[in-house]
Amino acid sequence: MVEDTLKLAFSNNYPMIIIFTVVIVTIRLVYLITRKEKFVLYKELFMLSFLLYSLILFYVVTFQDVNYGTNNFVPFHEIMRYEFGSSYFIHNILGNIIMFIPFGFFVSCIMKTKKPFSILIVTMVTSIVIEYTQLMIGRTFDVDDIILNIIGSTLGYLVYVILSSIDHKLPEFTKKVWFRNILVVLFIAAIIFLYYNVGLWGIIRWLII
Repeated sequence: MVEDTLKLAFSNNYPMIIIFTVVIVTIRLVYLITRKEKFVLYKELFMLSFLLYSLILFYVVTFQDVNYGTNNFVPFHEIMRYEFGSSYFIHNILGNIIMFIPFGFFVSCIMKTKKPFSILIVTMVTSIVIEYTQLMIGRTFDVDDIILNIIGSTLGYLVYVILSSIDHKLPEFTKKVWFRNILVVLFIAAIIFLYYNVGLWGIIRWLII
């Protein structure tokens, strides 16, 4: 169900994604040229990935899976309602967690912080704004979504911390721009290949294993 939601989000928004990507890339290239700043492929791809991820994320949480249930202000009330392993559990529990893992990772990289409190504050503010906006557009406010988003973001933060600790121990050549450019391109190619061959869950298993 999570994968179907993402596919629908992409299929419904691909014209906007294309336009957005071209405009952002053009603005960025013109900025770099006029300021005579160096173009670093892996850094530019990273920021573009964050912007596209944010675009899809906010579409999913504001337009997808519209429900007209009741608001939930009691922590863990909705979480405990779903049977472990059921489709509703995967979609509502794991879905909310998985959606915010990249958020925690991206924000940690941008802020370059290893203080979990900073990521917690950013995630809480973002999640509360999302839930409040959903309430305003006829959906429901669910405090459990905020809790799940924080869990997902924390996992993304932990990924950042682990990769940062490993990075300091790697050989010097791995920190060269050319090496990281190649690494990022190969990683993106692998993600695209896996997505079209094994799907979203296959990618998750590949990243975990």
